[in-house]
Amino acid sequence: MSAAQLQTHQKLRVLTADDDLAIRSVIERHFTARGFEVTTAEDGLVALNALKHEEFDLAVLDINMPGLDGLSLCRHIREKADMPVILLTANGEETDRIVGLELGADDYMCKPFSVRELEARIKSVMRRCGQSTTATSTLPEPANDEVRRFGAWSLNLSRRELYDKDDNPVPLTGAEFRLLDALTSKPNRVLSRDQLMNMTRGHDAMPFDRSIDVQIGRLRKKLGDSGKQPSLIKTFRGEGYVLTA
Repeated sequence: MSAAQLQTHQKLRVLTADDDLAIRSVIERHFTARGFEVTTAEDGLVALNALKHEEFDLAVLDINMPGLDGLSLCRHIREKADMPVILLTANGEETDRIVGLELGADDYMCKPFSVRELEARIKSVMRRCGQSTTATSTLPEPANDEVRRFGAWSLNLSRRELYDKDDNPVPLTGAEFRLLDALTSKPNRVLSRDQLMNMTRGHDAMPFDRSIDVQIGRLRKKLGDSGKQPSLIKTFRGEGYVLTA
């Protein structure tokens, strides 16, 4: 979201989709009381219809919903926009988290959860995406664009955009941008999974090693570096990853 958009919309607009009425009610009461604008949906199809008619800053989606599930809805959102997505899962299955991250989710929480922890996660995700959860906050316009170049690529930190050798923009999710930001900030240096987790998700990150592997795989595909011997982002087995540019 741009600074102009933040100035226009004073409240953070959250879409939450869950087939559990009690969870929807708790989320709606808690965040409405804190100045958020909350829209609830009892299933994925209702949420999809809301997305067609309204704009939101963040979505909280239950994975296991009847009809259109949270993973399918996350895929739809990611195809249309770079809106942050937090997934809720009742079973805590690692497979669900991996698939969610592959689809571009920014964070996940296992049920049952504390609504205060959800609030902390939302604020953390919004900060990492360069947005604010404060109603009157605006983002300052950068004086100069800061650009990091590696290989044939350019990462514009101010605009949070990636460009190829012909200056064509390459879409990045918020998680992909943060990971590339971390790697390009320390080129030719091996970064462990724990270091990358802290650099991209903060100190509140959960210990889930596979999430970094999944995100690295997605990033390699977008950089055309996903062959058997990647040249840009290399793996040091047992140690971590390094951007060799």
